[in-house]
Amino acid sequence: MWEVLFGNSTEARQNISAALSQSVGASGHAGSGWSASWSGALALALVGDAAQARKLADGFASRYPVDTVINNLWLPEIRSVIKLSEGKAAQAVDELAPAAELELSWVEPQLMPAYLRGQAYLMARRGPEAAREFQKILNHRGIVFYSPIAALAHLQIGRAKAMQGDTAEAKAAYQDFLVLWKDADPDIPILKQAKSEYAKLQ
Repeated sequence: MWEVLFGNSTEARQNISAALSQSVGASGHAGSGWSASWSGALALALVGDAAQARKLADGFASRYPVDTVINNLWLPEIRSVIKLSEGKAAQAVDELAPAAELELSWVEPQLMPAYLRGQAYLMARRGPEAAREFQKILNHRGIVFYSPIAALAHLQIGRAKAMQGDTAEAKAAYQDFLVLWKDADPDIPILKQAKSEYAKLQ
């Protein structure tokens, strides 16, 4: 998931099959295997392999029809990203509706629905709504801990503000992200994109 979020799609694809080969936890969702299965399916959707991601999602739904975490959090995330890959931003937002009650809980992945919802709003060019979703992440840093979305939320707010024509706030958000990542590897794709976008705001 980290590789996907950072834009390293090649590395992500190499890791997905390994993640999906792990055994499913005996409880259906509590074990590390279930976490790997969920993240592998979501990663597949994020790198554009909608067919395989949908197949895995449908399998989860049929095997665990009453599991709250699977049906109200993990599956909506996967299905939302599939809709995003199809360019259906409004439907991507709708898919995440069941996740609203769980996204602030301690269930993995904390606040990922807000991040994906923000991405959908960006695709729909709804800057204020996008910024609101990413701000949720910054407002609840104690929940997201070390998740990459904690830093990436700054970048996405910058994009949302730039979309609204608010150059001053956009620049400030980009600067916050770039300061956080000042010691990051310079060839990380999303960091290179952020620097390019920031330069255009000058």
